[in-house]
Amino acid sequence: MTKFPAILALSLLAALVALSACAQDESGDVIEALSKVLPGLPEGQMYYDSATETMYWTNGVYFRHPDKVGEIVLTADSASLNEKTGDVRADGNVHIESGGQLWVGDHINYNFITHRMSSEQFRFGAPPIFAGGAQLSGHLGSANGAATQVVTTNAYFTTDDVANPFYRVRADRVVIIPGKSVQMWNAVFYLGRIPVFYFPYYKRDLGTRVNHFTVQPGYRSLYGAELLSTYQWYLGDLAEGKIHFDYRTLRGPGFGPDVDLHLGQWGQATVKYYYLHDYKPNSDTNGLPYLGDIPHNRQEFYLGWQATPATNLNLKALINYQSDPLIIHDYYQGDYTENPQPNTFVEANKYWDNWSLDALTTPRVNSFFAQVERLPDVQLTGFRQQVFDTPLYYDSQSSIGAFRAYTANTTNNVFDPNIGFYTNSATRLDTFHQFTLPWTFFNWLNVTPNVGGRLTYYSRGASDLAPAQNDLNRKVLNTGVGFSFKASQLWTGATNSLLQVDGLRHIIEPSANYVFVPNPSVPPAQLPQFDSELPSLMLLPIDFPDYNDIDSIDTQNVIRFGLRNVLQTKRAGQLQDLVNWNLLLDWRLEPQPGQSSLNDLYSQLSFRPRTWLTLESQVRYDIDGGNVNLSFHQITFTPDNRWSWGLGHWYLRPGTWGNGTWQKADYITSTFFYRFDDNWGLRLQHNFDATSGRLQSQFYTIYRDLRSWTMSLTFHIENDLSSPVSYSVSYQLSLKASPSSGLGTDSVNPYWLVGE
Repeated sequence: MTKFPAILALSLLAALVALSACAQDESGDVIEALSKVLPGLPEGQMYYDSATETMYWTNGVYFRHPDKVGEIVLTADSASLNEKTGDVRADGNVHIESGGQLWVGDHINYNFITHRMSSEQFRFGAPPIFAGGAQLSGHLGSANGAATQVVTTNAYFTTDDVANPFYRVRADRVVIIPGKSVQMWNAVFYLGRIPVFYFPYYKRDLGTRVNHFTVQPGYRSLYGAELLSTYQWYLGDLAEGKIHFDYRTLRGPGFGPDVDLHLGQWGQATVKYYYLHDYKPNSDTNGLPYLGDIPHNRQEFYLGWQATPATNLNLKALINYQSDPLIIHDYYQGDYTENPQPNTFVEANKYWDNWSLDALTTPRVNSFFAQVERLPDVQLTGFRQQVFDTPLYYDSQSSIGAFRAYTANTTNNVFDPNIGFYTNSATRLDTFHQFTLPWTFFNWLNVTPNVGGRLTYYSRGASDLAPAQNDLNRKVLNTGVGFSFKASQLWTGATNSLLQVDGLRHIIEPSANYVFVPNPSVPPAQLPQFDSELPSLMLLPIDFPDYNDIDSIDTQNVIRFGLRNVLQTKRAGQLQDLVNWNLLLDWRLEPQPGQSSLNDLYSQLSFRPRTWLTLESQVRYDIDGGNVNLSFHQITFTPDNRWSWGLGHWYLRPGTWGNGTWQKADYITSTFFYRFDDNWGLRLQHNFDATSGRLQSQFYTIYRDLRSWTMSLTFHIENDLSSPVSYSVSYQLSLKASPSSGLGTDSVNPYWLVGE
C-alpha cells in the first residue's frame, strides 16, 4: 500500500516553495495542484492539520494512485485525505477514472485502502453503459480497476451518450456490475418523457457479447412484405450464435439457427441450418432453366470447422447441403454471386521442414451439381531442398486417390439421392520428381535449369455409362531453364508536386522461362479427367509442379517472357509504390492445333499518382488477332474521410480464346459514398450492363447515426435477365454496443443491406 507519510513530507515541502501541493513517492503516487496539469487554472493551495493527520487542498487537486486494481486518477475542486485511514472527501466537479470507467459527482467519498466509494448525486460512464442517480455505493475491486458492484437508488440506465438521453430505464434501485450486467427493480422504460413499459425486475447483460434481438423490416416486389428477425445469443466463451425468424408474405416463413463453437485446441466450428416453407418454389424468382420440380420445403445446411490440434497439423471440414440448386440463388443473392456451387470437403495437412502430407476427401452431397469425388486423395509433397552438399535441389509430389466423376443430375427425380450418373472412376497413383540447378553469373544473372519426370497409373473401374476399362500407365518428361535478373536505380533529388514524388527508385525485373515437355506416353484425350484444365481468364502456370492439372498435361515447347517495373517514392515518410506494372507473354515454339505462336499479352498495372487516387488495370490482348480479350479498369478516389468513389469497367470478348469459350460481358460499375456530417451518410452502387443496355443492379442507402444506434434505409433494384425486375426496400437498426454486423460488411457484400 502507498506510504502516505512520504507523500505528506514531499507535499509540505512543495507547499512551502510553490504554495501548491505536488508530491511523488517511490510507489508512483502523484499529488499536485490541478493547475500544474491544466495550466491556466487558479493556483492550488494545500495545508496539513496535524491534530487530525489530514491534508487539505483547495483551488483544484490532481491525485494519481497506481495500485493492484489498476491506476486511479481523482480530480476535484477541493479534497481532504486522511493519511491513516485512506479516506478522501472530494467536493466540486469530482472525477474518478479507473479501469475505463468515469465517475462524476459534486461530492464523492473514496477510500484508497478499501476502494469503497459513495456519493450523492452522480453520473457514471463505461461505454457503452451510462447511468446517473441520487445515492451510490460501490467498490473498485477487480483486477483491472473496474467496479465489482455498484448499488444506486433513484437511478437511470442508458446507452445513449448525451447529457439528456432520449431513451433510458429509470428504477428505484439499480445494481451495476460493469462489463457483466445491470439489474433494476421497479423499472420504467422512457422514450423522451413518455413512459413506455414497466418492469418489476429487469436484468441485462453488458459488453459486446450481449444477447439481443435485431429486426429488419422490408419489402421486395417478388417476395412481398418481409420481416427478418434475429436473436443473437452468447454462452460464455464456449459458444455464440443466432436464431433467425423470417416471414415473407408471398413466399412464406423461414427459420433456423447459426452456432459458432469455440473448441480450444480443437479449433472453431460454425453450424448453420435454415428451413423455408416456400409457397411458390417454382415461381419466376429464380428464372433459371431447371427440369426438376422444387419442393415447398426447402433447406440449407452448412458446417465449417478448422483446427490446429498439434504443431503443424491443420484440420478443415466444410459441408454445404442444399435441398435444391436454386435456394442460394433465390434467398442469398450475395453468396450466390460469390460462389454458385459451394464445396464440400474434409482435409488434413501435416507439415515438416521439407515435407508435407495432405489428405483430401470430397464426398458428393448435392446430386444436382457436377462433381469429382475424392475418397480420398492423399499427397506427399517434398519442398525444394538441397541434395546433400551438392549444388542440386530436389522437389517432388506423390499422390494416391480414388476418384469418381459425376455429371449434374437435372431430372425430375433430382431429390432421390440414389439417382446420378458418373462418367469415370479410377484409382490413380501419381509421382513427380524434379531436380534444379540454380546458378548466378556475373553476380547478377540468375540461371536455373531443371529436369523432371512423372509417372501416373490409372486403375480404371466401371461407370454408369460404360464397363470397366483397361488400366493405363503414363510417363511424362519435363525440362527447361529460367533466366532472370533484377536492377534498380535511385534518384534522391527527383521531386514532383503533382505526383507527390519525393525521390524515386526504379526497379526492373526481366525474366525468360523456357519449358519443354515431349509427347506424353498417353495423350490427355485417353485419360479420365479428374484434375482437368478448367477455363481461366488469367494465364496458367507453365512450370511444374505449379501446373497441377495432372490429367491434362500435354506436350509443350514454350518460352514465357516476363517484365516487372516498379517506381517507388516517399510519401509522408513512408515508402509507397507509384507504379507497379507486370507484363507476361508466351512464345509457343511448337503450337498445338488451334493455337497461335504468341499467346495473349497479359498486363497488370497499378498507378497511384496521389495518396488518395489509385488506378488499376488488367488486360489480355490477342497480338495475332488484334483483339482485347479481357480488360478490367478501376479508378478509386479517396480524397478524405468525407467521400469516396470507385468507378470500374469490365469487358470480356465473346468466343473461344485462351483455354475456354466465353460469353460477352461488358459492365460499368460505380460505388459512391458521401458523409454529409457526423450523423448522415449516403451510399450509391450501380452495375450497368452495356451489352443489353440495362442497369442491372442498383443500391441506394441512407445512413443515420442515432448516437447509440445506427440506422440504414436501402432501396435496391435488381434487373437480371434470368428473373423479373425486383424492387426491395429494407430498414436496419443496430445498437452500437452490440452491432449486427462487422465494419465494412456492406462494402464487401451490399446484398447484406437487404437481408440477402
